[in-house]
Amino acid sequence: MLLSILFVLLGIVLLYVGGELLVDASIRLAAHFGLSRMVIGLTVVAFGTSCPELAASLTAALQGSPDITVGNVFGSNVANVGLILGVSVMITPFAATVTFLRREVAFMIAATVLVYPLMVDGELGRLQGLFLFLLLVGFVVVLLRDASARDVAPTVDLDNKKPWPVWLSSLGILGGVALLVGGAKSLVAGASDIALSFGVPERVIGFTLVALGTSLPELAASVAAARKGEGDIVLGNLVGSNIFNLLCILGLTALVIPIHVSPELMRLDYAAMLGTSVLMLLLLLSKLRLTRVEGTALIVIYFGYTAYLYLA
Repeated sequence: MLLSILFVLLGIVLLYVGGELLVDASIRLAAHFGLSRMVIGLTVVAFGTSCPELAASLTAALQGSPDITVGNVFGSNVANVGLILGVSVMITPFAATVTFLRREVAFMIAATVLVYPLMVDGELGRLQGLFLFLLLVGFVVVLLRDASARDVAPTVDLDNKKPWPVWLSSLGILGGVALLVGGAKSLVAGASDIALSFGVPERVIGFTLVALGTSLPELAASVAAARKGEGDIVLGNLVGSNIFNLLCILGLTALVIPIHVSPELMRLDYAAMLGTSVLMLLLLLSKLRLTRVEGTALIVIYFGYTAYLYLA
């Protein structure tokens, strides 16, 4: 038990350092290429912080634990909206653009709706996995091709910081991702051992502990971005991560080994994922911004559903 606790603490430290490094290096790289905060958040930061989910889901599937695989994806998406967005807004309230809601958030919800008919029969096969992955490739291509004409925040500046060469910014991003992956693995290993010692079911472990552990890179990166006032990176990171989780993680995992899905996941946990995604859209549509009160509500909803899973 003591060793597991030490793994958890080590993971938290690595996640904090990795999140700070990833955000800082990403901002510098975006400034060099003239990209917006939103685009860099939707791509580099989002996909980088989702690496732990990919590693955890593939490992769980290959080890014969499909409930952890799917629970991790669904739970991570709920944590991104409920916990991470809520915490980020508590630090710095921020706004979104109409274009962002119409394109990226709408695409995230469409991807969420799409996975249901593909998985409702109890299995996600290789053909469906390939379809999901190709959909992600198409999304990224369209995003990057259209970046120069987007109605998003202006290109980032360095606030009088010394610019880094491209190779150093790229190395910083890779280093940040490596620290995030290592920290997530350490935390998940420790937390899972603690949970299993208390007899918690795999589905609940996947949706809560593994999902929260692998979402900590998003939390670390989002908190770091919120503290720097980079609200566009926060929104881009979370929406991009949710899209990546659904299309890349489920898609690539199913390509490696077909995923068997339990009815409980598709009934309860899928509904929670879809519900929080729609709630995010509705909150942003109201005034094109999120307040601390709404952030508090998102956090309460997340912990309320988590408590329900353990008490039900």
